[in-house]
Amino acid sequence: MTAHRRRPLGFLAVLALASIPAGGLSAAELRVGFSQDAQTLDPANHRNRENETILRNMCDGLLTRDPAMKVVPEIADSFRQVDPLTWEFKIRDGLKFHSGTPLTSADVAFTFNRIVKDKAMSGQTSPRKSLLGPVEDVEAVDTRTVRFKMSAPWPILPAMLPFQEVVSKAFVEKQGDAALATKVDCVGPFKLVEWRRGDAVIMERDPGYYGGSPAIPPVGPAKVDRAIFKIIPENASRVAALLAGEVDIINELPASAIRQVEASERAKVMAVNGTRTFFMAINLAKKPFDDVRVRKALNHAVDRRLIIDKILEGRATPLNGVMSPDAFAFNKDLPEYRYDPDAAKKLLAEAGVANLELTIDTTGAFKPTAEAIAALMARAGIKANVQVWEGAVLSPMWNAADKRKDRDLYLTSWGNGALDPSDIMVPTLRSGGRGNAAGYANAKVDQLLDAAETEVDQVKRETMYKEAQAQVNADVPWVFLWLPQDLYGVSKRLKGWQPSADSRINLHDASVD
Repeated sequence: MTAHRRRPLGFLAVLALASIPAGGLSAAELRVGFSQDAQTLDPANHRNRENETILRNMCDGLLTRDPAMKVVPEIADSFRQVDPLTWEFKIRDGLKFHSGTPLTSADVAFTFNRIVKDKAMSGQTSPRKSLLGPVEDVEAVDTRTVRFKMSAPWPILPAMLPFQEVVSKAFVEKQGDAALATKVDCVGPFKLVEWRRGDAVIMERDPGYYGGSPAIPPVGPAKVDRAIFKIIPENASRVAALLAGEVDIINELPASAIRQVEASERAKVMAVNGTRTFFMAINLAKKPFDDVRVRKALNHAVDRRLIIDKILEGRATPLNGVMSPDAFAFNKDLPEYRYDPDAAKKLLAEAGVANLELTIDTTGAFKPTAEAIAALMARAGIKANVQVWEGAVLSPMWNAADKRKDRDLYLTSWGNGALDPSDIMVPTLRSGGRGNAAGYANAKVDQLLDAAETEVDQVKRETMYKEAQAQVNADVPWVFLWLPQDLYGVSKRLKGWQPSADSRINLHDASVD
């Protein structure tokens, strides 16, 4: 290891880092410049991916994902499906919580029943309940065995378990549910030192850690003594902190800063295909968007590849449907609606639509993208306006049929951390789905999605989902856009870390020179 030589900080970086504990950066300490603070330290009381990223460095789950996104055992030693309604998990032997209390199957059963049972958290129902689908009870069979009981077959249970972390039954019962908002007693590579709201989450290595999943070597304790998630919401400040050498990783690197980071001596850019599909939902209940020819015209009017090159710096994959190419059952044979303004004009003429004028709704973060789309549509004779909304207003408006009835297009996205169609197609494309902003309804698609949801034969599931994607592609309820990469800026002294497609920042194997 070598001592790290500091350079003068930029003004923004000084402000951002002013309250980090004294002592400076050392090789035994790793700092992440992170865009959002945790909402809570209770693994069962949030629906936020950034919250999960922080917690996952302190709290392991039954299962996790390896760098290739394959689901592998973590706290579990093995698992199997006993029958269509029952899954069994064997717990790894010798695990201890940060407090030194041994982990048993009773802790696992308590953790999951706290999530799936109504009002199990001091009268509150966990907001993560729906992430466990038809799971209705978890039973500790013996000290190392738990069984998940479901009300209906649910083959994607293993794919959904990496989103959940195990807590100590004794700790929760002693401290109370409310205490978990600020206290942590888990099995994980780091344990909590201090959470300074709005400033930093400070962790230190747990010397008693069992080492993590054998499927993700190296197995052993964390490489660094301390890990700090320093909260730096402003993009320019995170980049400044990275270039000043005061943090080792920053998330959500803006595409506009890629060249600046790549030109620096201290840092570089790392990227991974994300799991968030971008699209424009089309209001199918409003004329003329109820005509499939108009919807196809809108798709032909958008040059996705140009926007990816010029605005996203080439860091995205164009999509012809809903699924990521990395996801289970991705249909690679979907036809492309290539950029063709003349084809768009022809389709609009066939539909009897002249002088089409529409509004694209979006949030401030995506205003430049919406404006670029609007400019491209003009070449197809479409006058598109952009209206920027607060996210807290826009999403509820578009997800309610009576509130979106006068709207046209909605530039939005949907995450699919499970990399399974069930996690994105059911909410966004099944009739009545909670994120079905287009109001799309197709009985054939509904039937395929419902059947695939409970089909245990993975080959049959894959076939059903590919057929559903083909139908959606033909119906075009969306303007299909792209899957952006997740971009990170990292110090050149960082070792043992790579970005993960599920957006987690796992620091277990990371170290700094």
